[in-house]
Formats: sequence, C-alpha cells, structure tokens
Amino acid sequence: MDVLSELNAALGAEACLTGDALEAHRSDASGTGRHLPLALLRPGSVADIAKALEICHRRGQPVVPQGGMTGLAGGANCRPGDIALSLGRFQGVEEIDTVAGAMVVRAGTVLETAQNAAEEAGFLLPIDLGARGSCQIGGNIATNAGGLRVIRHGTVRENLLGLEVVQAGGAVLSHLSRMQKDNTGYDLRNLFAGSEGTLGVITRAVLRLHPLPADIETAICTLDSYDAVLRLMDRARRQVTLSAFEAMWADFFDVCGGRRLFNEIPPFAVIIETEGGGLVPLLEAALEGGIITDALIAQSRADARRFWDVREAALPEAQLPDIVNFDVSLPIAKADAYARACREAIAAALPSARALFFGHIGDSNLHIMVEVPGYSDADVHTVDRIAYDLVRDAGGVISAEHGIGTLKREWLGHSRSADELAAMRAIKHALDPAGILNPGKVL
Repeated sequence: MDVLSELNAALGAEACLTGDALEAHRSDASGTGRHLPLALLRPGSVADIAKALEICHRRGQPVVPQGGMTGLAGGANCRPGDIALSLGRFQGVEEIDTVAGAMVVRAGTVLETAQNAAEEAGFLLPIDLGARGSCQIGGNIATNAGGLRVIRHGTVRENLLGLEVVQAGGAVLSHLSRMQKDNTGYDLRNLFAGSEGTLGVITRAVLRLHPLPADIETAICTLDSYDAVLRLMDRARRQVTLSAFEAMWADFFDVCGGRRLFNEIPPFAVIIETEGGGLVPLLEAALEGGIITDALIAQSRADARRFWDVREAALPEAQLPDIVNFDVSLPIAKADAYARACREAIAAALPSARALFFGHIGDSNLHIMVEVPGYSDADVHTVDRIAYDLVRDAGGVISAEHGIGTLKREWLGHSRSADELAAMRAIKHALDPAGILNPGKVL
C-alpha cells in the first residue's frame, strides 16, 4: 500500500483529496508557488491530524501545513511530491472564558470569525490583519503575525496563553493554559509561535481577550515631513492611548486612492486610532503647532472604514499585478532614510520599477510594494538584494510579520548570526528528525 492509499484508508476519501481540489493550494498570496501538492489532507479532528502525521513520518513523506494561504513569503508552497495539510475543516470557537478573559479556538478558524465571536461576548480579540476575512488562527500563530494594533497589544505571541500542537511523529502536545503567569519550564508556546509549521502542526490555541475599548476615535492626517510624523507619534504616545498609528508615503497614498480623501497628495499621511478619547484636542494642538497640515476625523464607522480601506491596499494588488512585496523592521528614526535610499537604488538598477512605502511605524514595521513590470527571477533577486542589504546596514531585520518561508531564506543571515542559525537547525532536528514538516522553509 502506498502512502496515499494508507492516508485515504485512515482518514476517509473526504479528507484525502486529489485532482481539481489541489489548484487552490498551489501557492500562497505571494503567487510564487509552482507545484501542486501530491494530495491535500483535510482532517476534521486532532486525532486525524495525529494519525496523518504518524503515517507521513513513518514513510518519510513531507507535509506542508497550510492555513488561509494569505502569506507573502512562500511558506505554504509545496515542492514536487509534498502533501499539503489544511486545517480548514478543524475550525470553530470552542469556549470564551469571560472570567479569565480568554478564548479557546481551533487552528482552522478564520480570524474575523474569532474576532466577531469575541465582540459578541463583549471582548476584543486584538489580533487584526488586513486579511482578517480569510487568514486562519493557526497561520497567524505559525507566522507570529503582527498587524494593525501591535503598538497597543503586541504581536500574536503577546496574545497567546496556551497552545496545542501535533508533533511530526503524531504525538500531541496540549498545554491549553489560561493563566497569564505560567512559569513551568521551557516555553514551548513561544517556540512554536513563529516556527512556520517546521516544528509541529498547531491545532488549538488559547488567546487573550481584552474588554471592548470605549470611545474609539479614528482620523487621517496629512504631514509635510517624516520628522513631523515622528513628532506626532511622540505627542500621541504621551497624550492618548494609541491603538494604531499607520504611516503612508506619498507614492503609496496616491496609488491607493488618497485623492478620494484629499485634493492634493501630501508627502505623508497617517491614520491614527485612539481608545478612550483625546484625539480631537491632540490634532487641534498638532495643527496649531504646524505638525500636521490637515486632518479628517471619522464621524462614523463608515468614515473610519474609508480611511482604513486606503491603508489596507486592495487597489495596488488589483491595478499593479507585477508587484513584489516586502516587510521589514527598522529603527523608527531611520525608516524614511531607508525608504529614500531603497527607492533610489531600485530606480537605478531597474528604471521601470516603482517602489511604494507604508507601515506600522509605531512598532518599527515598514512595508514595501515594488512594481516591476514583467519582472524576471533576476529582477526579483536584484530588488531583494537592494532591500535586504539596506536593512542590514540600517540595523534592522528582514522580516517583521510575514515570516521567512522560502522567499527570505537566502537573506536570513542578514539578521541572524551563524551561531543562531545553528541553534535553530538543532531545534528543528530535535523536534522533526526526519525533516518531514514544511521542509525547505525558514532554514
């Protein structure tokens, strides 16, 4: 009996698919996947996930865990002969503990579904991404996703209380702790968060919830310089409770529809969101002090959504198909100098290219969208080299929230020492000695 026959017998035909069902699992949102998986496993329980991994481990069959396929680093892409493992059938919010302020959720649950369940119970699930309608909780944890509200609530790691993971050989590690203080040996929760499916398959999580914030206020401001952006952020941190601070350079703001909000495109635009009031006095003082040049303050959820629609950038993806995406972290003070140097170097190397910049500046995360019409692999490598060499020179890191996958693997040494990489390889070998879990990713 071959591996597919054994998997089919163990899981059932509805959980071991071939044929047309595979196309949607060729590539994550980077569009770089070239190979269909050998098969798609869709187990509906932890027991079936464990059974599938035991079979694959015993037979040396590589397995690629997949979530909502919204990643941009190639982390969910298969090589020839790999089997894809989707958690899409293992979804749902199992419990909301209103006393502990915690939610038990299955890994295949779409983020927005979990957010809505928390809100209905009177809580905020603070993890929030532009892909909230399709990304899955397991993938959010596996990549240690950041998103829009890291400045207030931190990355996924900071909101993760407990975790259940199936190891490569099928053993289930279940530590679904709801305690904020849990000092019981090695922190396996934080080891698996950000491991991109290379150490185990995440099946359940306990996520921290917060009371629904009162008096959320949202505005979009125009500014003449990056120095003004930093001054506004400094004032905001001192005077209000910031939940988001998103900066957009003029090129990005223009392409993403900024003229729907302002007649002229400013050098910088910032979306600022606060909790608990105080935004209007802050902006009035900033306008009087010459820090901002104009502002629109949301009078409704619909207004706030219009502001966020510009930032969340559906427009460039539709209008500019030849885009290479990056996300990096930089010392906040150096972000504009980096953007200018990166734009100039890319234009010199590829005159037809255009670089657009935006990001969660309050938490040091800068995103870059580089349009390279009809790009080749050599063009992508050129842009990679420019972007990541400049990150290294600025003392930043090559990935802020999208992970390493395959697309950043070559450049990981720009941010990690040889000894650190050796330690990562040792951990990988200890937890996945046969190397079946998402092989070729990260390392």
